[in-house]
Amino acid sequence: MIKHEQIEKNVGLLVILTVLVIIWGGLLEIVPLFFQKSTTTPVEGLKPYDAVRLSGRDIYIREGCYNCHSQMIRPFRAETERYGHYSVAGEFVYDHPFQWGSKRTGPDLHRVGARYSDEWHRVHLINPRDVVPESNMPAYAFLEKAPVDASRIEDKMRALRKVGVPYTDEEIAGARALLDGKSELDVLVAYLQGLGLEMKGAR
Repeated sequence: MIKHEQIEKNVGLLVILTVLVIIWGGLLEIVPLFFQKSTTTPVEGLKPYDAVRLSGRDIYIREGCYNCHSQMIRPFRAETERYGHYSVAGEFVYDHPFQWGSKRTGPDLHRVGARYSDEWHRVHLINPRDVVPESNMPAYAFLEKAPVDASRIEDKMRALRKVGVPYTDEEIAGARALLDGKSELDVLVAYLQGLGLEMKGAR
């Protein structure tokens, strides 16, 4: 039998055993999630992002919004009273990758959908201090003049369909038309306005 002292003195053996423990622990933590309905079944009313919101999500990720805003409300009273119903796994079934996060320089955005008007979001993104004077959020005025890139939207939707997002051929074929004439600001606002609506009224 190998003694603890022998493992510590043999770097190669220590590395191999450490890797095996990490792999085993990871499997025990991750694999069961694939068989739990609560993590694989969409909540009632959940629909995949249309081409507009999907493009808005790409802008959200590209601009690093997740560095300051989480999208995961924890099941604590202080959080649910401020943001709404706590987040559940079934809301993120079509998110690849999900935007949970834990950094909150700014507020959590998971239930921000329909909380403010489109115009409020536009003003806030163009110059945040126009609506929140103490905000330290950067301005994104340049998004208003940048046309959204629709050149790869069909490929993106086909790739997402391969990992389980139920896009139809018709939705993929019509994706580019939905983005016609839209700015990056338009699609980002559309993405924000759709966040967390499925369980917004639940308590």
